[in-house]
Amino acid sequence: MNLLNKLYQIFLSEYSKRRIEKTILYVALIGFFIHLTLIYLSKFSVVNFHLESELFKNPISAIYTPFSFILVYEVYLLIYYLPKSFTTYITKQYEIITLIIIRKLFKDLSVIELSSNWFDIKGDLQFTYDILASIILFYLIFQFQKQGTRKSQPPNENKPKIERFIHRKKIIAVGLVPIFFLMALITLFNWTSDISFTSNNLPSFDTINNLFFDEFFTVLILVDVVLLLISFFYTDKFHKIIRNSGFVVSTILIRMSFGVSGLISTILIVAAVLFGLAIILIHNKFERNTLPNNLSDEKP
Repeated sequence: MNLLNKLYQIFLSEYSKRRIEKTILYVALIGFFIHLTLIYLSKFSVVNFHLESELFKNPISAIYTPFSFILVYEVYLLIYYLPKSFTTYITKQYEIITLIIIRKLFKDLSVIELSSNWFDIKGDLQFTYDILASIILFYLIFQFQKQGTRKSQPPNENKPKIERFIHRKKIIAVGLVPIFFLMALITLFNWTSDISFTSNNLPSFDTINNLFFDEFFTVLILVDVVLLLISFFYTDKFHKIIRNSGFVVSTILIRMSFGVSGLISTILIVAAVLFGLAIILIHNKFERNTLPNNLSDEKP
């Protein structure tokens, strides 16, 4: 217990959160200026990198780098909120996939072709899909978060169960911090080892855009399943089980979107968030109909 509390304070306390937030913001700014410098050095032939990547053709694409670091911080926030609120934890998953789409939009803006044949150009058409999807996802996340904050006060006899469940979520969260940190380091190492500045050897953009996050959502699926199984120890309420099971399905749909590209990927992401919203809407209706025996958002 003492070891868990110490590790929790080191990795997931409010103080740690503020320090990590500040550090990542500084790193994001530095990364942005480094990326911008490389683009202009290449553009004016000061240094020839022999790279044909879209990320080195236009200054706008330099925004891709700080957004990548912001996504890293969002991953940390997802772990941070896991012990605190299950719906906030799921909301962070949706925010992460939406930010991945927004990050991709900055790359697409740098190579967009303005012409009368807009819908005949594959890149422009995908940009249209992504920008519409980002708006839809923004609204769906707003509604999901709104539904997730509707809590009811649990009866006193249920509080020990809630505390035990939160304790187990803390154990999972503490374990996830080094796992995701190690995954990020391995991904960075593998990506940099694949780069060659002398032979035009740079991973495709789709590969870069999915770096880390395809494995990340695979781990999240396993975490969601573990939370689902643990919740059976604390509740047999049908609507709670369906809610937790539905969130697992939603995470699987997001993970599947990394295995395809184009419109199918976008549809899978929107369908995942829409499914999650439908699940929590129906769950909340169950909650209102089962008062006063329901539990709060912290209930499994």
